Amino acid sequence: MKIFNLAVIALCSGVAVNAFAETDRENWPNSLIIGTGSQGATYYIYGSGWGNLASEATGASFGAEVTGGPVQNVTLVQMGEHEFGMVTTGPAYEAWQGNSELAPGVEHTDIRAVFPMYQTALQAISLSGSGINSFSDLDGKTVGVGPAGGTGDLYYPQLFEKLGLDVEIRNGGAADQASQVQDGLLDAFAFAAGIPVSAFSQLEAQVNVNIFSFSEDEMGQFLDDFPELSPATIPATAYASLDEDASAISLWNFAITHQDMPESLVYEVTKAVMENHDRMVQIHGAAVETLPENFEYNSFLPWHPGAVRWFEEQGYDIPEDLRG
Repeated sequence: MKIFNLAVIALCSGVAVNAFAETDRENWPNSLIIGTGSQGATYYIYGSGWGNLASEATGASFGAEVTGGPVQNVTLVQMGEHEFGMVTTGPAYEAWQGNSELAPGVEHTDIRAVFPMYQTALQAISLSGSGINSFSDLDGKTVGVGPAGGTGDLYYPQLFEKLGLDVEIRNGGAADQASQVQDGLLDAFAFAAGIPVSAFSQLEAQVNVNIFSFSEDEMGQFLDDFPELSPATIPATAYASLDEDASAISLWNFAITHQDMPESLVYEVTKAVMENHDRMVQIHGAAVETLPENFEYNSFLPWHPGAVRWFEEQGYDIPEDLRG
């Protein structure tokens, strides 16, 4: 009789859990938008890929939308206009504190982390015959820095000023600005994205180029003022134009959602991305860093309860103060 009672309790519990899951699923949005970046940029390729993966895994409809990048994405998620977004830690932290350029004074405290993505490296490209081989060569030049509101648009003007460089800034999509370098409309294109940048790879397949980032001496002039930035490396294998590894600086990227997103949905999204690493790497090489252990690079943004559940099931300890 005791064994029978336990079986009945277990069966009822299972029915209750399944009923809750089905009820929770009924609260899922009919379609979900992922804020990414400009066409030709890593964000758009990566975001479209994990959106397709999440659609397959959940049966929900995910769509990637072209945006200005992380500065815009964090506000779109905060305001509930997009269900998911992709952000770098710098712009996300500024928005969290209410210092967003798009919504000044609004503390973006409704955003929640979903999974770690990869490092965004600050890197630049120019034509090989331009005589531009380093950031110091950009003094007096016209340089594209990606879309307005993107990570490049946030950091490059500040870093150029720190280095005493007089640079005329232009905004635009990654693919467009790479083409403008080829056409001579821009002297260089300085971007912030995962490695390799698709627009860089496409340009170097058509013309001879120089790909470079900040030197160690240049980093020494500004890194202390930007604690969210850290030294990184662009491996020689990333681009055909590189003969050896190049020094760079970077920020970490995370997928985010709104705190009101259903827990079961965020759990399934986290599970789909984190448990399909090979698929993610096929989508974009930057996803080699899309690993669960890299959750530790999030130092301030609370994790969504659905993400917390998946990470803790895998044995990862989410700090108490970062549980959303």
